[in-house]
Amino acid sequence: MNLIIDIGNTKIKAAVFEQDTLKSKEIINYDNWQKSIESILKKNTTIQNIVVSSVSKIGKDSFLFLNSNYKLFFVSREMNFPFTNQYETPTTLGIDRMVLASGAVLRFPNTNRLVIDAGTCVTYDYIDENDNYLGGAISPGIRLRYEALNNYTAKLPLLTKEEPQKTVGNSTHQSIHSGVINGLTFEIEGFINNYSENQKNFIIILTGGDADFLAKRLKNTIFANSNFLLESLNQTFQYNQND
Repeated sequence: MNLIIDIGNTKIKAAVFEQDTLKSKEIINYDNWQKSIESILKKNTTIQNIVVSSVSKIGKDSFLFLNSNYKLFFVSREMNFPFTNQYETPTTLGIDRMVLASGAVLRFPNTNRLVIDAGTCVTYDYIDENDNYLGGAISPGIRLRYEALNNYTAKLPLLTKEEPQKTVGNSTHQSIHSGVINGLTFEIEGFINNYSENQKNFIIILTGGDADFLAKRLKNTIFANSNFLLESLNQTFQYNQND
């Protein structure tokens, strides 16, 4: 069994996999993350491999508390990925975006794929049917949009995510909700239409913490899976073990 750990910008997610089956998942606070990992390992005594992907300052040295019973794998650009990276600045491409692209190729072969990760930032990653990673886009996520309106204006309040009642907001609160939520929805729809207008063989994958919230608002047919990054980490690890 594998313990997959995704260390993101604001959250740590840990999932236990048996082969390709997700057995359990936890969201861990940064404050006591090591104790939480130890607790997961005690509950799942058959775990042998620990796979870590980190976009934060938590690195390999932070896992020295683990005993020698576990094999620790840190996901890096030096691993084998099932696509050709055509990004002009490959060393600046986030490891999380590479893992998502890897999962898209392994899960959906021989098709054009657009992976949309709706988290702290919203990232768009395009991999064509010949497994060429071509790049994409990065924009602020829902929380960042609310915070930006509050931080960079004198009077706009800081709101939390809420479904707008209608497109035309009839109060400041409703106008903010409409601008943030509808604005991001229109953005995503626009990117999907732009990428797919000339492609017949195409799939859109929506993931990230806000995936479920956004999925019901999108008109396009999508594959929504909030666990897609964790599954992609597990698949990429297995791909490297079998390569």
